[in-house]
Amino acid sequence: MPSPVRPGLPVTPALTIPRAELTERFSRASGPGGQGVNTTDSRVELSWDVGRSAVLHDTQRARLTERLASRLVDGVLTVVASENREQRRNRDAAALRLAALVADALAPGPKARRATRATRGSQERRLTAKKQRSDTKRLRSSKPRRED
Repeated sequence: MPSPVRPGLPVTPALTIPRAELTERFSRASGPGGQGVNTTDSRVELSWDVGRSAVLHDTQRARLTERLASRLVDGVLTVVASENREQRRNRDAAALRLAALVADALAPGPKARRATRATRGSQERRLTAKKQRSDTKRLRSSKPRRED
């Protein structure tokens, strides 16, 4: 859970989004909440402008823009939280969700596959097995005929 003492939102050990770059909007959430649901602005929209962020390197910005392209609107990433009845809990949930989303997008991709060849022994075993299977099926279909 993000701590209010920290000056920003920690994403990775090397990256912290400053609170000044985050924009919060509050609105009324739908769903359970009793009488307070109509009067309390508990739904939270947390936005971060990826394109104008000062804490990102060019490579990080390019990676985020590429991987989060479907979620970005004019370079702004927005996360919504409305599952809790309290605004404070929704703020924390939105912050955690944003941090996780950015951390996943910044993570390096999988290592490239190194092409390998099958060994000669494995190729020979595979071909031998294929020949045996072929012989088995051929012998099944060619039954000896009885001549009367």
